[in-house]
Amino acid sequence: MNAHQASTTVFRNCDWLVAWDQDAGSHVYLRQADFAIRGNEIVHVGPGYSGDADTEVDARQMMIIPGFVNVHSHPGHEPGWKGMLEELGSPRLGQSSLYEFMPVFQIDEQYTRPALRIAASELLKSGVTTICDLGRPRETWADEYAETGIRAVLWGMFRSGPWKTRNGHSVEYDLDPARGDKLLREAIEIADAASKHPSGRITGYFGPAQIDTCTEGQIRDSLEAARERGQPIQIHAAQSIVEFQEIMRRYGCTPIEWLDRIGALGPDTIIGHCIFLNDHPWLHWPHANDFERLRDSGAGVAHCPVVFARRGIALNALSRYMRAGIPCGIGTDTFPHNMLDELRMACYAGRIVSGSFTGATTRDAFMAATAVGADMIRRPDLGRLAPGCKADFAVVDMSNPYMQPDYEPIRSLVYSANDRAIKDVFVDGRQVVKDGEITDFDIAEDVETLRRGQAEAVSTAKQRDWAGRRMEELSPRVFPIAG
Repeated sequence: MNAHQASTTVFRNCDWLVAWDQDAGSHVYLRQADFAIRGNEIVHVGPGYSGDADTEVDARQMMIIPGFVNVHSHPGHEPGWKGMLEELGSPRLGQSSLYEFMPVFQIDEQYTRPALRIAASELLKSGVTTICDLGRPRETWADEYAETGIRAVLWGMFRSGPWKTRNGHSVEYDLDPARGDKLLREAIEIADAASKHPSGRITGYFGPAQIDTCTEGQIRDSLEAARERGQPIQIHAAQSIVEFQEIMRRYGCTPIEWLDRIGALGPDTIIGHCIFLNDHPWLHWPHANDFERLRDSGAGVAHCPVVFARRGIALNALSRYMRAGIPCGIGTDTFPHNMLDELRMACYAGRIVSGSFTGATTRDAFMAATAVGADMIRRPDLGRLAPGCKADFAVVDMSNPYMQPDYEPIRSLVYSANDRAIKDVFVDGRQVVKDGEITDFDIAEDVETLRRGQAEAVSTAKQRDWAGRRMEELSPRVFPIAG
């Protein structure tokens, strides 16, 4: 649709408008201002819109915010874990659930699409307009997202092989570098094809899955190929004590030091989680300078606080990183895929681990989930409300009791209202959530399908567990079933 054919919608007299101030490099509040979009772009943010309008909306009880940019997620399987992983960690593997439980609970690949659709529904309802899905590359991936209406970065992960434990206290790796090289080539091909999707909302990226499951050559090759395309890579690193110790065992340095040593720590790299730097209070490892290396490198961090808080683990801490100039985005690396849950947890967990109420501020969390995250994925036209940016935004219902009184509406949204106050969501100028409900697809059938997938995983868990335990032993219910 060209500019002459595109319709114009203006939201008049917005109670609150979270606008972008380019000079300040920050969001600012506007009161009783107008917000206009034409087609898929924003054309006016401020008082007194005087242009033509095909549709006018009375926004006197609304707050308009930029759509959230979710920089790290695995929605193709995580919704199938609801009820299983919220209170699990391996006591002899650094409290992580990565090695002993996640491989056991994995749902079959045939349930990827319904899981993805359920996650997309949760994301959209919490104001997310862009998702970065770090998943298994597949030819149907772009079409699966196109039908949901969300904007998606399909970040195809590859690795040389998986990890496993055969005793609950040590981790082994089944690595086949030749297979990893083949999967890297396939990930690049699928990413390039995804970027040509006719929806215009899909972009294909790629990256090594984890620092401990990929070779140095694979990390360097993927980084070179990404740079040729003007893209960053993303890699899980410094995400567990087990991984920290494994990289130390292999190379005699920390994960951050090793990425730096091989030339992979820089502005073209986003590190998934990046929690266990040498100065993390859990490690007591004074023999490195990870924080300073990270700060000076220009690398970014994908921060996913909820999943780690469940294990008693936290980044140290969001505002410490951001005050040092380390770009941090926010992701939903678990169920439910609710971005506002992540913002609230980022603030609470950061304050607890730092021992200070300044450890993670609402401003830093909101910036991470919008403009900073957008810049990390090379999309300065997202995550902010300014003329020329994409019309990706959410409408907050200021009449919702959880949003009142309204001295500070972003705090009210993050700490009180959550997604209950997200009324409408627009992606690329199209409404995808109306009055709190998804407009483009229905997940009722997906929920029933995923129920079957979870039941299959439960029934066969014993076969995949190193100790042969039934699901009731692996993940006991809160209360036993009587009778």
